Amino acid sequence: MNVEITPLPGIGVRKDFPLAKVRRRIGVIHHRDGAIDLIMTKLDDPESTVQIPLTEEEAGVLANLLGAPQVVARLREEHRDMAGLNTRQMSIRRGSPFAGRTLGETCMRTRTKTSIVAVLRVGQVIASPGPEFEFGAGDVVVLVGTDEGLDAAAHVLTDG
Repeated sequence: MNVEITPLPGIGVRKDFPLAKVRRRIGVIHHRDGAIDLIMTKLDDPESTVQIPLTEEEAGVLANLLGAPQVVARLREEHRDMAGLNTRQMSIRRGSPFAGRTLGETCMRTRTKTSIVAVLRVGQVIASPGPEFEFGAGDVVVLVGTDEGLDAAAHVLTDG
């Protein structure tokens, strides 16, 4: 898929690509001041652009929503021949006892027999985070383990 990158003098950079099924282009504008807008335009009418300003937190959540399923699907495919081993994604919500704390403080592997194999943060994949990795509200955690262990991990991340 080709992403078209268009400099917008005095504004920032527009990055978008075509959506074949709906005959539109979708993308973002990264403003010089750090602001981000989600944009959508009809393929045959560049003047039809709908522009939605996003906060940094909203942009991060959207990026995680779009990226996490791909990571989880890839891991599930790699583990499909391993009976009893599953992959699940979980969010670190605002108010979670682990928002602002490290992976090591969760004692996740010891307590649940699951492994945190990746964290998605603002659309970036952080693979194999170490014990010093600090969680933030909005992070999406990708775990591997048994169903029982994954249920226990959900409890740990929600309730401590």
